[in-house]
Amino acid sequence: MHYVYLGVAILAEVIATSFLKASDGFQRLIPSLVVIVGYCIAFYFLSLTLKTISVGIAYALWSGIGVVLIVVVSYFLYQQKLDLPGVIGVALIVAGVVVLNVFSTSVSH
Repeated sequence: MHYVYLGVAILAEVIATSFLKASDGFQRLIPSLVVIVGYCIAFYFLSLTLKTISVGIAYALWSGIGVVLIVVVSYFLYQQKLDLPGVIGVALIVAGVVVLNVFSTSVSH
């Protein structure tokens, strides 16, 4: 169940971060409310995840997967493209998440 909680936390964080740009510096009410509620949900479910997964591993997964999803969302939603160094950087983040999950004994499978 802890990976379901982590998935909800990641999804809520991606939604909140996506709406952060739309909030226009918290000048627009609805996007601002989505940001606040989204981050509250994200941190609540992340806290549930931390009952069974170490904080370092959970945060690495949460932030790494979140970064990749935000890049994809910003590409389609805001037409923000990455240059080659950006793509390489995101690929390294993905590689780090894979190494943690496949090879680390710190992660409980």
